[in-house]
Amino acid sequence: MNTSTPLLRFDRVSYTWPPESGAGGPGSPEEGHPERLPLPVFDEFTAEIPGGFISLTGPNGSGKSTFLLLAGGRILPDRGRIEIAGQNTRILSGLWSDASGRPGPGLTAEIEHRRNLVCSFLYQNMEFEADDDGSSVGTLLEYVYVNGGHREKEESFYKEAVSAFELGNLMARKLDALSKGEIQRVLLAFSALYGSRVIMMDEPVFAMENAQKERALEFFGDLHRSSGVSVLVSLHELSLTRKYADTVMLFYPDRRIDLGTPDEVLTPEALEASYGMPAAMLYDSEKLTREAMLERVRVQGK
Repeated sequence: MNTSTPLLRFDRVSYTWPPESGAGGPGSPEEGHPERLPLPVFDEFTAEIPGGFISLTGPNGSGKSTFLLLAGGRILPDRGRIEIAGQNTRILSGLWSDASGRPGPGLTAEIEHRRNLVCSFLYQNMEFEADDDGSSVGTLLEYVYVNGGHREKEESFYKEAVSAFELGNLMARKLDALSKGEIQRVLLAFSALYGSRVIMMDEPVFAMENAQKERALEFFGDLHRSSGVSVLVSLHELSLTRKYADTVMLFYPDRRIDLGTPDEVLTPEALEASYGMPAAMLYDSEKLTREAMLERVRVQGK
């Protein structure tokens, strides 16, 4: 991909979650307060985002998930235009047939496949659909790789992905026999093996052990450097963002977004303005959260 051309263009984009989106949509009316009108997540937002390994960080409700969904064409703006890798998301989603705005056929299977080849998307708390045919993890991984967008189907890359996400002992297992953490690692492998030009992931490593998080993010960083695939990942852990991201998008509650390198963006002053607490407390809370989660895993394993 030509890194001199912006990966993403947002041109005067406005988006508000509809009230019927319920708790799943930022800005939707709170329970018990139905009279509260939804607030726009983006209002006349214009930006150009370069390709690379990009981490989106900031407090809950600041717009990270909505940004990813808009950028990946999974939701469409109320107004304005969004382009990813030079393609209009309204066309990618089948709403339009061409740039003139003529109605398209909708999200057919063929159009969805084309959209996924441009941008695959790993949703937060994503689950597999019901496993009707009882296929094994290995069978599904091979199917994704063979039918995806990688021009060269190298066995070495396939094995590297299986190893990076620790799937070797799961290959014969069925999806309905996997734990939540195992499903997450399979989904990460799917994202890598599909062969998309852009990979977007919303909190993909939150429930994983520290070593698994590091190995997964290192794999995607290597994938970007070796193939030019851009990776946009929403992360809560600032330490992981600092270690693996080339570019950071720091989201603020007032909808501002800072863009730059980790050193440029993740300053103590900026983090305090974004999260509403001193940066040192953020890193301390990360450590406490990880320790509490690991202790819970240890207790459950006894």
